[in-house]
Amino acid sequence: MTGTATVVGAGIGGLATAIGLRRAGWTVTVLERRTELERYGAAFGIHPTAQSALDRLGVGDALRDHAVPYRDAHIRTPDGTSIGRLPLERIERRAGRPELLISRSRLLDALLAALEAFGDVPLKLGERVTGLDAPAAGQDLVVGADGIRSAVRTARFGDRSGPRRIGTVAWIGVADLESPVHGEIWGSGRFFGMTPVEPGRTNWYATVPEATTAEELRASFAGWHDPIPRILDATDPATWIRYEMLHLYPALPTFVSSGTRAASRVSSDARPVPVALVGDAAHAMTPNLGQGACTAILDADALSRALAAAPPGPAGIEGALRAYDRERRRSVQRTAFGSRTLHRFMSTERTRLRDAAVRLLPG
Repeated sequence: MTGTATVVGAGIGGLATAIGLRRAGWTVTVLERRTELERYGAAFGIHPTAQSALDRLGVGDALRDHAVPYRDAHIRTPDGTSIGRLPLERIERRAGRPELLISRSRLLDALLAALEAFGDVPLKLGERVTGLDAPAAGQDLVVGADGIRSAVRTARFGDRSGPRRIGTVAWIGVADLESPVHGEIWGSGRFFGMTPVEPGRTNWYATVPEATTAEELRASFAGWHDPIPRILDATDPATWIRYEMLHLYPALPTFVSSGTRAASRVSSDARPVPVALVGDAAHAMTPNLGQGACTAILDADALSRALAAAPPGPAGIEGALRAYDRERRRSVQRTAFGSRTLHRFMSTERTRLRDAAVRLLPG
């Protein structure tokens, strides 16, 4: 079926959804509250399943043009001792292709280029959405892709589910230095990660207690193995990005609303428009499994496929939204729970027991 849709949010999930809907023949408008898109330099890991979704969205070649494969990454202790390996080789053997790493800005550029190639999908920046009245006007569907503090989610589903603190903060950056080793270093109550992102540069991330300041970050890792101190020294502190570790809690009972009478209890719309949530608006998670971007891409692909296959009319949209919810919600909520559990495991202060458990994992 085809129809008209407004996508609220122009991050990875929002742009991917807009592309998928437009490829399915929908008329699409994208609204973004920021006056320019976020282009900070963090690297995203793109799992083979998400790569296949990007292929279906017509963005796979652009991804591969700018991505680097992620292989041979270890879990180490602060003195450099390897206690395990990230399961990258197993993923590659099973999928027939490696996990890929790409900078956020490169992936955004690829998605924007694909969207702009249609020539008829408005991307309206500086559009702050506070409810559903404006984006729903004259539309068959509203897609909430507006992040963990989603206005679309709150307007339709209420505020029971919302951002919850984990108790740690993450710092990320890109060093002008190519690390000879990659992976994660697990210490007591903190950890540090290093991945390739492009030749001559290294993407890094550090998770520390909330009270840690930028001035204290280097000291937190001063005694850790090479090249960690050098990577921090090779990154301009003005480019470091700090964000509080949050997740969406409690998990939503559904990612969709068909515009029925039940939906109207939390909406001022006279005839509530159907709503679907994707990405962080639906299931924001800690980054420990590296699945945030992947799950948003898979949401976009699943929603677009369900709507493309639906018969015309409101009943078709309702059935498509139910199919999307069945395909994505339980799976991605398990991923979110696993990521949150891994965060607690990684950041524990009981390092001896944790490290012994990691050594028992298959290589």
